[in-house]
Amino acid sequence: MSYEYKYMPSPVGQLTLVARGGKLTAILWEKERPNRVRLGALQEANNSPVLQETERQLNEYFAGTRNRFELELDFAGTDFQKKVWQALLTIPFGETRSYSQIAAQIGNPKAVRAVGAANGRNPISIVAPCHRVIGASGGLTGFAGGLEAKQYLLELEEHA
Repeated sequence: MSYEYKYMPSPVGQLTLVARGGKLTAILWEKERPNRVRLGALQEANNSPVLQETERQLNEYFAGTRNRFELELDFAGTDFQKKVWQALLTIPFGETRSYSQIAAQIGNPKAVRAVGAANGRNPISIVAPCHRVIGASGGLTGFAGGLEAKQYLLELEEHA
């Protein structure tokens, strides 16, 4: 089964939406780091229902009219990464969590660095809100889309 993709303009740069088998598998950044997210062969599919729905919901999010995504997701990663990514989905809109809070939530409080690494490999950015994870001091830390994009997303949610 091949991956389908569609480009989408957004306030944080061009996003690449990727799906497989009717489920969203990735949202990639314009300046994506090579191999951050591993995918198979991609084929353009602008008419894909799941990609069109993802774009619609993201546009609503950026317009400030959506605070929860309703999409079928297909995370590709290790069991540990999937635990972290599932935990991201529980962070309420407009709130943040620290890496140590996520580590504790998944039952592995000493795995703070591993949580950070998994967060950095989150394939479904924005929908699985890795931008809501911040350093213990409250400061912004690394983000695949860049710190400016992370700041933008946090401010968007703060003002929505």
